[in-house]
Amino acid sequence: MLGPVILAASRSDKMRRFISAAPGTKQVVDRFIAGETVDQVVPVIEDAADKGLEVTLDVVGEDITTPEQAAAARDAYLELVERLKDLGLGTRAEMSVKLSMFGQSLDGGHELALANVRPVVEAAAAIGTTVTLDAEDHTTLDSMFAIHEELRKDFPQTGCVIQAYLFRTEEDARRLADAGSRVRIVKGAYKEPASVAYQDKAEIDKAYVRILKTLMQGEGYPMIGSHDPRLIAIAQELGRKAGRKLDEYEFQMLYGIRSDEHIRLAAEGHRMRVYTAYGTDWYGYFMRRLAEKPANLLFFGRSILTKG
Repeated sequence: MLGPVILAASRSDKMRRFISAAPGTKQVVDRFIAGETVDQVVPVIEDAADKGLEVTLDVVGEDITTPEQAAAARDAYLELVERLKDLGLGTRAEMSVKLSMFGQSLDGGHELALANVRPVVEAAAAIGTTVTLDAEDHTTLDSMFAIHEELRKDFPQTGCVIQAYLFRTEEDARRLADAGSRVRIVKGAYKEPASVAYQDKAEIDKAYVRILKTLMQGEGYPMIGSHDPRLIAIAQELGRKAGRKLDEYEFQMLYGIRSDEHIRLAAEGHRMRVYTAYGTDWYGYFMRRLAEKPANLLFFGRSILTKG
């Protein structure tokens, strides 16, 4: 019941100011955000690599209102690419981008976002890694998929994300499950109306399994974004039935959540990638993490009360 309320608060400037000023906020934000700068996140990347983990890096920030801000977001990712080049991790350290950061919602946003994201994808390819286009709310997806298709013409390793709670996703999965594709499946973390998305958790889980089966039976590379032990076990079984080797799909989990499970899956021989966000504009990302899991909200509440 609280999830939709929290997601609504994620778009409230008043709530942003209140939560940012709360005494216990930093303690909780630090659990989910790896740092504010590239310099702070590099040791996190190196530590993950030492543990046999892979990462996908997200420079957080979604409230882009000018072309200049979109260009700054592009430059932040280009700076990240330069640092990744020095680490020499190849695809063990990739990037995730939200096209809203690259100006997608502005006038002429589709063309602007494509123009801004292309140099990031090109720079990533030059150092032997890649980029995954994150999914946002349902109104942005036609543009995201069109940009994904365009980028794959020159950079076929470019990935994208699909969300199980949307009715459209089963068809999207069938279209995307072709050779060379990289597709991350998640449940979905935006407040979507009942006209386009399942609202019941059980229905979302069922859709997730149907879509995952399509991806596993396809010719692409599935990326399972979930912390749910049941879905992880189902993914392993579907991979086995599809005849996939352990390096022919991967698991992805968020930085700061179920860290022991990251290590366990990697020790079993699975590719385990940690979605690692950093930056100063953390509010929207942080609120969606609270909405996804009540335990995160309880942890936040206790921290505020303790600090208060």
